[in-house]
Amino acid sequence: MSSDISYTTEELARLLKISKLKVYDLIKKGELPSYRVGKQMRVDADDLEAYKLRSKGGIAASAEPAGRSEPASSSHSFVNGPRTIVVTGQDVSLDILAKHLERDCPGLRPLRAYSGSLDSLIAMYRGEADIVSTHLLDGDSGQYNLPYIRKLLIGSPFLVVNLLSRSAGLYVQKGNPLAIRGWDDFKRSDLRLVNREIGSGARVLLDEQLRLRDIQGNQINGYSNEQSNHLGVAAQVAAGGADVGVGIEKAASIVGNVEFIPLIQERYDLVLLKKPENSPWIEALLRILTSDAFQRELGAISGYDLSLTGQILMET
Repeated sequence: MSSDISYTTEELARLLKISKLKVYDLIKKGELPSYRVGKQMRVDADDLEAYKLRSKGGIAASAEPAGRSEPASSSHSFVNGPRTIVVTGQDVSLDILAKHLERDCPGLRPLRAYSGSLDSLIAMYRGEADIVSTHLLDGDSGQYNLPYIRKLLIGSPFLVVNLLSRSAGLYVQKGNPLAIRGWDDFKRSDLRLVNREIGSGARVLLDEQLRLRDIQGNQINGYSNEQSNHLGVAAQVAAGGADVGVGIEKAASIVGNVEFIPLIQERYDLVLLKKPENSPWIEALLRILTSDAFQRELGAISGYDLSLTGQILMET
């Protein structure tokens, strides 16, 4: 029976042929009623079919989902009722932040979307994300994040606050047999690269460094060989599938059998849209970032610089 079937957000994205962020947006708006099983969000098959019928015009768009006696309350502040927010980014610090938000803000339900920095900002522009993490280097100015945020969120009032800083650089094989030292080594023809996906902070970092040195990416062996996270890049280098990759220090310590060459200290910031309905949880988030409990938890993880954590870097 369909009432016994439920789907994860990943399965829904495949079934509906949409992004996972779009699935989260539908959940947040109450168009796809959901519930949590452990850390995983689920949607019942009956509710999926009801959504598809509404989308086809089969029933009134304002009708309640099948089997639900209460209207969705996702548009309410968590003070007045349940509120779902989407938190994007791949760093474990965001999982810790989401845990603190859920614990300290009764009725707030953070959903984690593991999207890259540029895709996350675009999702925020489209209204599909509420807390966006970003680490995008502008090579011309040497600034992190703010040049991209200003361009993408034109006309939207926003707040940029630092979450942490961390070291970024190159993964190389144990012992660094090819004597790789830095960005200029990408001019060499003997290196095999494992890259990150387009839109990720690590991909933007590499592309900006190549642009500044007039190096063409398509001339680098392995430039189109992509992994979707730092651990995947470090693991491929460690296994000998590539000679070099770009990422953060923490992944190298997790994977092992790989060495890390630090080249830049990157700023990992959060972007929040300043809407009246967001004010309660934004205030709570700012308190959490500067709290002893949160900073102790982050401080226990190697590779994090918390000297700017909780500092507002830009407000419009």
